[in-house]
Amino acid sequence: MAHGEDRAQLHVPNKALATIAIMAAMVMQVLDTTITNVALPHMQASLGATQETISWVLTSYILASAVAIPITGWLADRIGAKRLFVFSVAIFVIASVLCGIAQNLTEMVLFRTLQGIGGAFVGPLAQTLMLDLNRPSQQARAMSVYGMGVMIGPIMGPIVGGYLTEWFDWRWCFFVNVPVGIACLAGLILLLPEKPLKRRSFDLFGFSMLALGLASLQLMLDRGQHADWFSSTEIWIEAALAVSCLWIFAVHTVTARKPLFSREMFADRNFVSASIFMFIIGMVMFAAMALLPSLLQGLFGYPVVETGEILASRGIGVLVAMAISGRLTGMMDPRLLVAGGFALSTASLWMMTGWSLDQGWTPFVTTGLIQGLGIGLVFVPLQVLAFGTLPPSARTEGAAVLNLARNIGSSIGIAVVMALLARNIQVSHADLAQHLTPDRLPIDPAMLPRFGQLGEAALLAADGIVNQQAAMIAYLDDFYLMALACAIAIPASFFLKRPKPRAPGEPPPVISE
Repeated sequence: MAHGEDRAQLHVPNKALATIAIMAAMVMQVLDTTITNVALPHMQASLGATQETISWVLTSYILASAVAIPITGWLADRIGAKRLFVFSVAIFVIASVLCGIAQNLTEMVLFRTLQGIGGAFVGPLAQTLMLDLNRPSQQARAMSVYGMGVMIGPIMGPIVGGYLTEWFDWRWCFFVNVPVGIACLAGLILLLPEKPLKRRSFDLFGFSMLALGLASLQLMLDRGQHADWFSSTEIWIEAALAVSCLWIFAVHTVTARKPLFSREMFADRNFVSASIFMFIIGMVMFAAMALLPSLLQGLFGYPVVETGEILASRGIGVLVAMAISGRLTGMMDPRLLVAGGFALSTASLWMMTGWSLDQGWTPFVTTGLIQGLGIGLVFVPLQVLAFGTLPPSARTEGAAVLNLARNIGSSIGIAVVMALLARNIQVSHADLAQHLTPDRLPIDPAMLPRFGQLGEAALLAADGIVNQQAAMIAYLDDFYLMALACAIAIPASFFLKRPKPRAPGEPPPVISE
């Protein structure tokens, strides 16, 4: 029989079914972050919202998740990981039903907030339980299964949302969670064991500062484009609150006797480095997922369903990479896999900077496949490196921080690329338009009024071409920026420290509560 340290920390009657229940809950939650994106125009008409206010359907969910994630570790210690997981899935399913029957925007925002709170704990708890269910020699493979859920969900969301909206109704984007959620609840209740509870004081001041700082940051990022960024007093107030509250939280964490997050966890070089890399993954992956649907539909004219099918190539790449990276992590230096994954992602983004308006669908699929392979290769070894030097008691707290880093990265990445896209479209339009001088046109513009409506149509067509080219240049500029962010991460991967295997019987490192 294997040594005690090599046994699974949690004993369950059927590990395979428990894994399916955990991962189904995880995929359901992650899928919901993007499944509603394609349904927003339909919701807008049905709920009587404007184009600006309908964005609160997404913002409320993101805000609630960001605020709730940091207390996952404390709640899991106080009421138990199993109870918290069951409670979270139940709240998520109930909120999904309420979102599906919402009659106005106020109800929808309120129910999406509740859904965000329920879903916030699912990711960290799923990651912790996947580690606890498997002995150390199998944890890389467990993280590859977990990673598939994390990465496939956002990619499949627009596809599933497109089909449900097209063939049924936008409300089914929420109702689809009900049967899946009920099956998950049954599996979690029957299969997961209880873990010992811990009495642990709650850092109310630290949590308040972190929650207010994250909420202000998320509001600033989500509202920035609508409010014209720092031309707006609202954005200045939100930025000031975010900076001041997060700074106070950082100082409090260093000086408080019992802070919200353990100080020793942030003294672990691997964990801090992995959190930064998770931030980059969130920034690049989710920024790309935000840009590509509008590019494919707006400039290339693909319908919603076909757009989703083209983007599915990323999911195929992720699945392939996840399937092999779990095995490779135990056979070679994980840092090489992280660097190789970022190199593949950089290569795919560099290829995307060569796109043109007259290309077919093949470059979209090719680059998507390569990018999926890169992201899949990074994710598993990064989890192994992050948790390799942390004790099991710190897993839930660590998983919460990693999930939070990925979420903040995605919010900042999306906000930056969207702001640059809008700005660069205007700049590129002005640059292109100045070259449309009368001597470069096939006909003298002074003669166009003689043709009446045909002349006006010709001018509109010329302006349309300029707009289209300007938008394409702006998208390519965003891809350049994302490629640069990925390229910087390649050499930085070797700042990670390869965890040394513990000798038999050697206790794991202890992190003080």
